[in-house]
Amino acid sequence: MTTSGTGSADRPFKILVLWADGESTNLGLRALAEGVREIAFRAWGTDCEMVFHTHASIGTPLQRRKVLADLGRSRGPVKAEIGTYDIVLDTGGGDSFTDIYGLRRLVLMAYVHRAAEKSGVPLVLMPQTIGPFHSLLGNVIGTGALRRVSAVFARDPVSADYSMRRGRPVDGISTDMVFALPVPEAGSSSAHDVIVNVSGLLWRPNSHVDSSKYRESTFSLIDALIQRGRGVSVLAHVLDSDMADNDVPAARSVAEYYGSRVELLVPGDLSEARSHMATAKLVIGARMHACLNALSVGTPAIPWAYSRKFEPLLSALGWDSSIDLKTVSDAATATMAIIDSLDPETFLERTASLRARSDQKMDDLVAHMQSLLTRQNIS
Repeated sequence: MTTSGTGSADRPFKILVLWADGESTNLGLRALAEGVREIAFRAWGTDCEMVFHTHASIGTPLQRRKVLADLGRSRGPVKAEIGTYDIVLDTGGGDSFTDIYGLRRLVLMAYVHRAAEKSGVPLVLMPQTIGPFHSLLGNVIGTGALRRVSAVFARDPVSADYSMRRGRPVDGISTDMVFALPVPEAGSSSAHDVIVNVSGLLWRPNSHVDSSKYRESTFSLIDALIQRGRGVSVLAHVLDSDMADNDVPAARSVAEYYGSRVELLVPGDLSEARSHMATAKLVIGARMHACLNALSVGTPAIPWAYSRKFEPLLSALGWDSSIDLKTVSDAATATMAIIDSLDPETFLERTASLRARSDQKMDDLVAHMQSLLTRQNIS
């Protein structure tokens, strides 16, 4: 790659991007993948060769049977594959570097960190939520993994502090990768008033919030919006698949309940979802990336937070219009109070200020990534 001195004369600079995929049914993972692509192109030129891998990827060297075959071998299939890359960029799925989703996922992520270290390939934690690790074993695994990586970028100050208290100060504090994406052209989608993202994760029994209470709050919110004369569109942000954790069945059930009073939006891809949000006046959602996609295209959003990942990231961008589902007893009423407290112009001004902050953070991240090549002796 001639633009930044990476790669070599006979091949492009090779990048393995972990836990994000531009073809994933989870549009949040697509946003992470496309955001990393944008940052890599800005930092190192557009002739990078990039391969993406998620937990659900098929035919990659990180499948369970290949990981098992790699254990105890100096050049097993995982280490051999990682050794073909110049750098590994680990997105952590945005918020998966934790044990709140179970230890199996964390163990795999930590094993890849170790394999990269053994292969002599720099591994960078891209801006993401770091922790929490609630179990003793999770803390041991996560802390060890943090100390093996070449560079760590947190997407919020709380994650940065969490990493530092485990002996690994971060190399920088940024924000979510979705803010690296270009804003869609105006007029690329029909106009919408209020878009409500219904989370399939919370609609079913889960470890985060009371699913029955979440469903009740969702119906109460839509009832209140309709009573105010607002137009409501129900959006699926995790597309349909054979995995239980998708938004389409929940969104469809809500749309069927209200009939012609609401519009159902099931986008075909990330670009279509962002176009819908760019024409909306407001987005309300329990999928964090549904709200971040909205804010990144200049549309105000009211997140319904269910974990630690929401508040620190949003606060660092100066955004305090969110609802904590774990502490607020009546999410629908609290949401309507936020809507009533701010006029549309103020909402838009605050969104524009957020975009200015996020743009600066993305510029800073690009500079960090460029300097990383020199520090790691990548050539």
